[in-house]
Amino acid sequence: MLDLADQHTKSIIWRIIAPIVIVLFLFIWLQASFQSFVVEGISMEPGLQGGQVILINKAAYWFGSPQRGDIIVFHSPQDPDRVFVKRVIGLPGETVKIEKGKVYIDGKLLLEPDSIIEDSRDYGPVNVPPGHYFVLGDNRSNSSDSRNGWTVPEGDIIGKAWLSVWPLSDWGLAPNYALEFE
Repeated sequence: MLDLADQHTKSIIWRIIAPIVIVLFLFIWLQASFQSFVVEGISMEPGLQGGQVILINKAAYWFGSPQRGDIIVFHSPQDPDRVFVKRVIGLPGETVKIEKGKVYIDGKLLLEPDSIIEDSRDYGPVNVPPGHYFVLGDNRSNSSDSRNGWTVPEGDIIGKAWLSVWPLSDWGLAPNYALEFE
């Protein structure tokens, strides 16, 4: 009879503790994997607007590297307390050049969507250092980005823009896309 009472007590304890452990695990996993971010300014228009809230997937690059076309959130190279959001254009080891608003990677023209607001200024060529990324805002004439002489070290990347959550009219996947060459 005592054995049955012990089993019943263990069963009750397990029914209480198991859900708490599961909820705690999910909470910790979500905190480690996702973060909300409020877009500031107009540098990523029209895809992302100032004041828009996006979720960042902090786990996106745990087992891989950023790809060209990804929108990343990272610590500013000039001020680590500031956080920027930009699009990855140049990968480690590549040469980036901008002529009349068109981007060239290792001499090949990068095909970008019509939604990119071009800037006619020329830039480069520059070599992207190992472990760094060349980033640009989608609103090129109103963006503080790698054309200011800095690149983003991989260790400063917080995560990949994943989901727009506010305002509700903009709810949906972040405008990440693969960029191809002509």
